[in-house]
Amino acid sequence: MSEFNLINILRNRGLISHITNEDNLNKLIQNNSISLYCGFDPTEESLHIGHLLPLITLKRFQIEGHKPIVLIGGATSLIGDPSFKKKERDLNHINIINIWTEKISKQIAYFLDFNCGQNSAVLLNNNTWFKEMNILSFLREVGKYFSINTMINRSAVKQRISRPDQGISFTEFSYTLLQAYDFFILHKRYQVYLQIGGADQWGNISSGMHLINRKMKKEVYGLTVPLLTQSNGIKFGKTELGTIWLDANKTSPYKFYQFWMNIDDSNIYYFLKIFTFVSILEIQKREQQKYIKNQIINDKIFLAKNITRLVHGEEKLLAVERITEFLFFKKIHQIQKSDLEQLKQDGIPSINISMIKDLQEALVLSSLATSRTQAKKMISANSISINTKKIKQNHLFENKDKLFGKFTLLSRGKKNHCLLCW
Repeated sequence: MSEFNLINILRNRGLISHITNEDNLNKLIQNNSISLYCGFDPTEESLHIGHLLPLITLKRFQIEGHKPIVLIGGATSLIGDPSFKKKERDLNHINIINIWTEKISKQIAYFLDFNCGQNSAVLLNNNTWFKEMNILSFLREVGKYFSINTMINRSAVKQRISRPDQGISFTEFSYTLLQAYDFFILHKRYQVYLQIGGADQWGNISSGMHLINRKMKKEVYGLTVPLLTQSNGIKFGKTELGTIWLDANKTSPYKFYQFWMNIDDSNIYYFLKIFTFVSILEIQKREQQKYIKNQIINDKIFLAKNITRLVHGEEKLLAVERITEFLFFKKIHQIQKSDLEQLKQDGIPSINISMIKDLQEALVLSSLATSRTQAKKMISANSISINTKKIKQNHLFENKDKLFGKFTLLSRGKKNHCLLCW
């Protein structure tokens, strides 16, 4: 089997957690252009970085000539996937689901090509078929093919059943049947032969393969990508500071970029393999040179740039670089008003100011100093800057201190900043 075979490429990049009947799947995708799908339930208004791996995997299949289908779970999101969740999700109103569906659909459209001929991506919503089905039809057409004994022994279900304080409702228990029916419908109507998802979706994907085999006597396939967790065991994509969203209005491109700059050094080259399209040879070369002075930080910058460009585009990446130059290298002349608004969003601490006496008061209000006395000492020690310019004595703010008439960057040393918003 060629090392350039798509499945081998995915495996070499660490993008495969589970796969069914690999030999048959390899033959199928080598000799045919297939349709494959991945589902995303709109349980929030944005995807987060935990969704990047399945999106990138869909893109890799499309690059190789296959047709990706993205299924938005307009119906299944009304139920909620219990897979490895500690407690039952709150049920959202269908009007909210519809709004979130529209937002997520726009995000997904950024990653895939929806206008490239025969393998153009397709966006579907499973509410299309579920809204036409009643409960009796569902039980007859789907429920009869599943054993409660098998379903109850799925690890995701067992985990919840073993928690007497939570348990699992029949609503969530039925979720795997809904996803199985999705795969069945997509195979029947769109000739989908492969479903991909995160590793936590393996049970649901297996249910779909089982249903298609029982009802149509056909072999279809499943492939899952790793479900990444951080060193503290928290699911990747969520941090102590909150989820890292793909929506620039929820997580600014600057904060997104800084997230990758602050990952553990041990993850750099693995993340380059799974989250970027940089060649394996270049990644290996960089890893071999990691002990060269400054190479680790250069490779982190390389990683952060690649992923930020992938998610937010070149223009937003340039804005991030201007902000970085402004904060860390004092290149104030390049900064734009929109960059400072991005900083205010979630880049650095900020406070709204209407009137203020002097620099000492500003330092206290911004929590860069605990008192006017400490602020005075900091100023005397030459550790305070206004808009990257060192201040050697107490200062009364003037209009020239307000960038674009609105912002003032207050800094203590090189790493502690606060944006004053007038």
